[in-house]
Amino acid sequence: MRQSGRRVIFRATCDHWATPEALYQALEAEFGFIDDPCPLHGKGGLDRSWNSPCFVNPPYSEIDRWMEKAAIEAAQGKTVVVLVPSRTDTRWFHDYAMNATEIRFIRGRLQFGKAKWKAPFPSALIIFKAAA
Repeated sequence: MRQSGRRVIFRATCDHWATPEALYQALEAEFGFIDDPCPLHGKGGLDRSWNSPCFVNPPYSEIDRWMEKAAIEAAQGKTVVVLVPSRTDTRWFHDYAMNATEIRFIRGRLQFGKAKWKAPFPSALIIFKAAA
């Protein structure tokens, strides 16, 4: 497929991609998640309170709404770990991620769920930790 003389390398038909199992297991061992407010194909997590600690792999088309919700939940003393594309030039990154307790940039590119290829973008973990 060509667009304006440039080849489109990757185009997803949906933005609900399962977290790589090894990454999730490592995070689960560290944080002991009891909630996933953003399961595949569901938006209900934006409308309810989250349990802590929780893991969020949001649909990237609505990442600003999910990051805002993560910040709100964190302000209530909850630990929230969010897997996002590393888009440091975006409004949501500066408005929400920069206020997180920790940002972990992931080396290399992740291969989500049953995707045939690795993601065309780098990823990061945005971690809001509850005050001890």
